[in-house]
Amino acid sequence: MLKPDDIFKKHAGYALVIGSFFLIVTMALHPAGGSFEHLLKITKVIVVAHTIAILSVPIILFGFLGLHQSFNQARSLSTFAFIIMALGDIAVMNAAALNGLVLPMFINSYKDATPEVIEAIRPILKYNSTLNHAFDYIFIGATCLAILLWSVAILRTKNFPVWLAYFGILLNVGFLMGLLLDFNFVNLYGFRIFIFSLVGWIVAAGFLMIKSKNVVSSSR
Repeated sequence: MLKPDDIFKKHAGYALVIGSFFLIVTMALHPAGGSFEHLLKITKVIVVAHTIAILSVPIILFGFLGLHQSFNQARSLSTFAFIIMALGDIAVMNAAALNGLVLPMFINSYKDATPEVIEAIRPILKYNSTLNHAFDYIFIGATCLAILLWSVAILRTKNFPVWLAYFGILLNVGFLMGLLLDFNFVNLYGFRIFIFSLVGWIVAAGFLMIKSKNVVSSSR
């Protein structure tokens, strides 16, 4: 019979997998930006895609809580990682709200506007996009740092297979290389690459939590 802690970890593992699926659906539905007229035509798709993204945030965060509680010896390190991840998730929720809820509501209120009025509100649309990108970068940076800290915790405790730690370190190396090469992580193409890489790590961690009867907590 499974202990309550083991049941919680399994549920958290399922949450990571389910939340990752929602992220993939979001990226598949996420339309490319464009002119005011184009955005006006695809407002429903924008709302649906970002609503799914917002719903995925608490599910994934619940999963990461289970991951955090899988560590005893590296409790401080894991707690710090979870706090950083939570802040990153808040940032991405803000980004999804700006791009998926605020933007459609705003442009719909100007659907009958004259070309002169539309031209006048373009700076507002640009500001919304810039703010959205800032939240995206906070999310990307926080997520990478949290995964790096959990990877260090895995190497210290061996609570999970070390390949998961190396996977997390590789994810961080890729992010740093992208920054050095001026890769755009916040356009649709770049964000998809990051999300799919992130989903790979999250799903791997989720399945390990589901399959494990008892994640051994080292007391050395």
